[in-house]
This record gives sequence, structure tokens and C-alpha cells, in this order.
Amino acid sequence: MKYIYIIILFLFFQLAIKGQSVYPGQHEGKIKQPLTGHIKAYSFDLKDVRLLNSPFRQNMERESKWILSLGADRLLHSFRNTAGEYAGREGGYMTIKKLGGWESLDCELRGHSTGHIMSGLAYLYASTGDEKYKVKADSIVGGLAEVQETLARNGYISAYPENLINRNIAGKSVWAPWYTLHKVYAGLIDQYLYCDSKQALDIMEKAASWAYQKLMPLSEEQRALMLRNEFGGVNEAFYNLYAITGNPEHKKLAEFFYHSAVIDPLAEHKADLYFKHANTFIPKVIGEARNYELHNSDRSKDIASFFWNTVIDHQTYCTGGNSHKEKFIHSDSISKNLTGYTQETCNTNNMLKLTRHLFCWDTNPKHADYYERALYNHILGQQDPQSGMVAYFLPMLPGAHKVYSTPENSFWCCVGTGFENHAKYGEAIYYHDNDGLYVNLFIPSVLTWKEKGVKMKQETAFPEDGNVKLTINTDKDIKMPVYLRYPKWTNNVEVKVNGKKVKVKQIPSSYITIERIWKNGDKIEVNYPMNLYLAETNDNPDMAAVMYGPLVLAGAMGTEGMIAPAPFSNPNVRNDYYTYDYKVPGNFKTTLNVNKNNITQSIKPIPGEGLAFITEDNIRLEPIHKIHHQRYVVYWNVKNK
Repeated sequence: MKYIYIIILFLFFQLAIKGQSVYPGQHEGKIKQPLTGHIKAYSFDLKDVRLLNSPFRQNMERESKWILSLGADRLLHSFRNTAGEYAGREGGYMTIKKLGGWESLDCELRGHSTGHIMSGLAYLYASTGDEKYKVKADSIVGGLAEVQETLARNGYISAYPENLINRNIAGKSVWAPWYTLHKVYAGLIDQYLYCDSKQALDIMEKAASWAYQKLMPLSEEQRALMLRNEFGGVNEAFYNLYAITGNPEHKKLAEFFYHSAVIDPLAEHKADLYFKHANTFIPKVIGEARNYELHNSDRSKDIASFFWNTVIDHQTYCTGGNSHKEKFIHSDSISKNLTGYTQETCNTNNMLKLTRHLFCWDTNPKHADYYERALYNHILGQQDPQSGMVAYFLPMLPGAHKVYSTPENSFWCCVGTGFENHAKYGEAIYYHDNDGLYVNLFIPSVLTWKEKGVKMKQETAFPEDGNVKLTINTDKDIKMPVYLRYPKWTNNVEVKVNGKKVKVKQIPSSYITIERIWKNGDKIEVNYPMNLYLAETNDNPDMAAVMYGPLVLAGAMGTEGMIAPAPFSNPNVRNDYYTYDYKVPGNFKTTLNVNKNNITQSIKPIPGEGLAFITEDNIRLEPIHKIHHQRYVVYWNVKNK
């Protein structure tokens, strides 16, 4: 009986350790609080996945060059300026070339990019193992420690004075100080989790102590007034800190940022999102998702699930993005909101974060299908392959084009999330349960699952074609299920193991389970047929986009009337993306003549050009993620032949 009791305790401990993290399954050994919410699948750490050559790896490499080009002293300058510190390393204040845009010294969001870059460097270090990213990150963290010591003994750390927080508490005009602090806090937490920076955790704990002393004396009226201003995902950051430290003050801080005016209606399944600021809204729900994982709050789980389904089913464009001028639109009104200011990239970044949480709870293939669509059509194509710069919006206005940031004079919020997006592509390719391995995305990569003694190499040219080859290397023979995603956009999937065809009984939007004893060198070959089809708007069946597999095909419409050079080269220009005039020619073609029941009669692949197609109206179609520096059309007025 004694031994049975010991075994039970051991198994309980193992289950408690499993899945403690920012996402279930990550950072074992650094998390004190076990998860109590039901978890069905776990994430791998970024360090367990190495990207092979692909457009994703190329984006990551361009992103890393941009991050490394921004000197630590420049990123720390606004922090040091606020603290009254000596600003120059070699000659004083005037040697620092100041950053522009949202990082200029008169911008109330200054400092947010430094937080994003700490996260980006952490992801790059984990994704590559290259010490140069850790070295740079350590210099930033070290500088912040000096600033914190100088700025205030109570732990306050920011690039702006504490008076901005005071204005927020008083309900006075101020941009979004807690939003900015969230980026810094998240960056510090990522530095601890991915780069093992104990100094970053120390800074964060001191900052939390300041926040606790600052906020706990507030009345409920003051709290409600303060929370009316955008505060990003600071609730999630404090939940993540609590998971690391187990300090009840950190849990209380996370709960302090529960915004009842926004979240309570979701708990009642009221979905009036119209004109709500989307990127203010989504992070609050991510905090609820984290609360469910840590505390098994069924209410929080239901809130997150209801919100996700509402946004995906009623607010989301075919590319996976949402919003018009950063706001949610009327439900089921996509065709009425095809403007030049749709789909803020930050929103898609945060919807993907929320999606990962939900997938870990139930392994619903609907979550994986959405993740793939948003990743390929929005995030992958956010970055300009020529310059490495990124776009704020993905405009759906017929004849619009992507508008990119500049290296030193933009630093919008979507630049900040861009520093993260393109550094962490390895995070959602694979998941695992206690027994087997999920293959969710078809991206060339190598996974190392140390606990199982298994490596998996994925080789594919996807989405150029639908062939995927998985090679399993094992220390010893192992019985293990492999769950191959069967995407919604395909059918008649063919699977072979070591050259022998496997019978597929599953249907689209499910998982094909292959369970066997795997030997070193075993190979799985999968063919996912890709077909043309239409994605109609949710309010007008005669307005639709052309899809090929998970890819949105847009009409490549040339450069007539486009502005050159980039419109945001002026360091004083911050918000023109919001009113930017695309100067679409008056005779722009937006009609597509096809047979809706068989569009392959009207749209043909261009021989020798991969993913390029031509319509019988002589319109060239390409994946939206590949179209840069020219106009495009995504949604067409479809005339059925």
C-alpha cells in the first residue's frame, strides 16, 4: 500500500509539472504553479524546433537583421532620459541617434518597442541557439536594471515618468501607459523564460512590487476609471509572473485588471462588439484564457471560447484578420467593410495567441485551420521581403496596396508585434499529448522531443505543392501515435508509411492518427491536394475571394498611381496610415466572371510559375502573402457564368 501511495504521488507530480507555462507544456523547471484547467495538448519550447529553409525562415532572418541594427543604447535612451541618467557611452548625450515615430521622446508610448524587442530577441535565441541574440538582450536588460535603480527605489521602470500613470488613474487624457508597461513586462518575462535571465526576473518582480503598492489602495471607482484606458495584456503578464513566482500579490494584480465592463457581457454570451477597439479587447480575453489554465475557471474558459468563435465566425476576413480602423465591425458585414484600413496586424497576432491556448484545451482542428490561414495570408505577408519592413494594416480596399514601416521612424504597435511574429514561427508547428505528436503546420523544420528520445524532420515545399515528408529518428523503437492534421481545405489525402499506403478513414478538419512502433529512419509521406474554391463574404454571396488550399489568391493589379518612396520616411509622421489615400484609379477592375460551381473552367494555373493563376478575363492571381509593392484585389464582384 505504501508503494502504491508513492506511485500515485509521483504520477500526480508528473501531471502537475506537465503543462506549466505561458502555453501549456513550455518552460518546465521555471514554473511554480501547476495548471488546474483541463489540457489536452502541450506546446513545445521554441528551442525544441529548428526551422529549415523556407519563406518563414527567410522572414525570421530579415527580422533579426533589423533588430540587431538597433543599438541597445538607442533602445534604452528614452528610459535613461526619463531617469536623468548619463545617456551616451562614448561622448555623452549627443552621441545617441534618437528613434522617431512612436519611440520619439515626445510620444507617450515610448518604450514599447524595447519590450517587444526583448521578446523578439528571446524568441530568436530560443529558435536558433545563436548567442548574439542573448548578448544583445543582456545589454538591454542590464541597462534597464540601472534605470530602475536610478528611477525609483520602489521598482518603477518605464521610458516615461510615473505621472502618466497618475493621469490614467485620475481619468485625465493620456495615451495608453499600462499598454506600454505590458510590453516591457512581457519582454522581461520572456527574457527569463527563454534566455534564463535572472536579472530580468528580478526587474520584473520589483516592477510588480511597485504596481502592487500603486494600485491596491485605489478605490473601485478609481480602478474602473483607470481600466477604461487601453492596458494591453498586462493581466496576462501578471498571471504569467504568478505562474513563475507563486507570489499571491502577482495573482491579485492580474485579477485587478479584470475589466468587468468588457468581459461580463461575454460571460452572458452577449456579442455586441461593434466599434469596440479590437486590440484593446483581445488581450483581455487572453488573460481570461490564462486564468482558466491556472485556476480551472470554467467561466473564463467559456468567455475565451465564446469570444473566439464570435470573432472568427462573424468578424473575420478570408485572410484571418479582423477590424476596420482598429475597431470591430457590425457582425456579418464583411462586404460593407472593404476599406484601406482593415485588419490591424496586432489583432491577428493576438488572435493567434488566443487560438494557441484554445487548441491546447481541446485539439479542435477548427483552431488549427484558422491558425494556418491567418499565419500564411496575414502574418507571413506582413513583412516586405525587399526591406524587411512591416505593414500596419492588410487593406481589403480593391486596388489598395501594403504600406510599410521605416527602419527608424515608425515603431507602430504592429512594428512591435512584428518583431515577435517573425521570430517565433516554430511555436505552433508541433504539439504533443502524453502519448503522441501533433503535426499542425507544414513548415520545413526539425523537432527534438527529448522526453521521448524522438526527432522528427519535416521536409516540404508547401504551399508550392501539397507533399510533406516526415522522417522519424529515435534512440530506440517506440510505440507512439502521430496525429497528422487533415485540413478543412482538402480531401482525398494520401498517406504512406515507409512507402506503403495507409488507409485514411478521416474527413477534412480532423486528424489522421497513425499509431505503430516507430523505428529509426521511418518515413511518413503525405499528399494534401490543393484545389481552387471561392470564399464568399458572410453577408453577400456574390462577393468572394479566390482560395487555393489555405491561400488567398489576390489579383496582382500593377502600380499605377502608387506613391514612391515610402510615405512614412518623415520621422514626424505617426498616424497617416489611418487616413492614407491609396489613389485607386477610377477604372479599376473588380469584377470576376467565373462558373461558381466549377471555377477551374475560368481560372487556370500559369505553366512553370508555381502558385500563379490566370483568369479568362486575363487577371493574374497570386497568393496575397507574395504580393508586395503593387495594387491588389482580394474580394471580387463575382458574376456567375
